Amino acid sequence: MGALEVVGRLALAAVLGGMVGLERESVRRPAGLRTHILVCVGSALIMLVSLDVYRLYRGVAGVDPGRIAAQVVSGIGFLGAGTIMREGASIRGLTTAATLWVVAGVGLAAGAGLLWPAAASTVLVMAVLVLVPRLERAVFRPRLHHLTLWVADRPGQLGQIGTVLGSRGVDIKGVTMRPADDPETVELELDLRLPNGYEAAHLARDLLGQDGVYRLQQ
Repeated sequence: MGALEVVGRLALAAVLGGMVGLERESVRRPAGLRTHILVCVGSALIMLVSLDVYRLYRGVAGVDPGRIAAQVVSGIGFLGAGTIMREGASIRGLTTAATLWVVAGVGLAAGAGLLWPAAASTVLVMAVLVLVPRLERAVFRPRLHHLTLWVADRPGQLGQIGTVLGSRGVDIKGVTMRPADDPETVELELDLRLPNGYEAAHLARDLLGQDGVYRLQQ
């Protein structure tokens, strides 16, 4: 195998892993762009090493070309476990752990020269990450109330909002936080289940009456 082909396979692994990592970075997950690139390139490198070891010792010793590469599948589990966090009754990070496992497989495919399977898998993964959440929201949103808040970026602000919602019996089903255009402001997306008798107008009034809540969109 020539040096150019080796570099090409590693570069493809970096690009494909980076695509998945960029999506994870955009939703502020603990394993983002760099982690996914490193996992994918590392997996491709391990596969290349496995293939070269097989070529060097073929006919001399009983060498299984998949033996070294197979350790990636089990080894990546330790890294993925680090992204899973328990928050009360909820568990977060399972999707990110799964993407790390998948990009390891993509890297192995790229390292083995299975370029089209590696690329096709990445496209499917991106479709799952980008399109399926929209489908989920379309199906389940009628049961939930979705709103966006622009609030002050300061300690305790999210806790203050949570306290207000809890006192009204509002169940917080999902929270996404991202930077706003103003560096002193953050954007909060909330999925809420409102109790009977508590309308969206009451929700807007109670939240906009809080210090540090600048704007609300329902």
